[in-house]
Amino acid sequence: MGDFDGLVAVVTGGASGIGAAIAARLADDGARVAVLDLAASTDTRHLSVRADVSDDASVREAIERVVDEFGRLDVVVNNAGIGAQGTVADNDDAEWTRVFDINVIGMARVSRAALPHLRESPAAAIVNTASIAATAGLPQRALYSASKGAVLALTQAMAADHIREGIRVNCVNPGTADTPWVGRLLDSASDPEAERAALEARQPHGRLVSADEVADAVAYLASPRAGSTTGVALAVDGGMQALRLRPLS
Repeated sequence: MGDFDGLVAVVTGGASGIGAAIAARLADDGARVAVLDLAASTDTRHLSVRADVSDDASVREAIERVVDEFGRLDVVVNNAGIGAQGTVADNDDAEWTRVFDINVIGMARVSRAALPHLRESPAAAIVNTASIAATAGLPQRALYSASKGAVLALTQAMAADHIREGIRVNCVNPGTADTPWVGRLLDSASDPEAERAALEARQPHGRLVSADEVADAVAYLASPRAGSTTGVALAVDGGMQALRLRPLS
């Protein structure tokens, strides 16, 4: 018996990267999984639903399709998001609006559409994907950090709002992960190998975080086994936020 037997989960941004790893992990543990993404999921176990988290009508139609298909909704993983580079001066108002619309308001849209169904679940949980950028100042990440800081604050506020409805809300804070987005950043660097080495060295355990490690953390937070865990930000960052190591001699 898996932790998610009989439960239905939605994973936004679940067609690739961390989202795909999360969707696979939940399915492995018995969940019926719907992937909401602009791209189609390649995992034939999942219900693949095209959805744009920046469009409220698209989100509502997608959630209703999931409930029509499976008859219920128990777990929502708000993972869809986009990156941004630069200092506070490097992105114009339109880009600030675009990133917040997807990274923050997108989570609000999905959660809002899902809430009526989650209230009927005996094991309701929402897990948001935040970032180490929400809790540590990283260079050239002003806009991205601001959006993920908002996700952290939103998670805690939602946890307070919905705990008495039986809905737990938590977030996971990945460090720099080995994902397609990070791969594209490395490819665009003047020296990709040196850039990768620098990113690996920045994390105390000396490597990039794997998508599967993030998925395992999300699975814990979403599981009924974590029934007393809410309002938590779980770091999966190789110790980057909490540890202060002395330089190697």
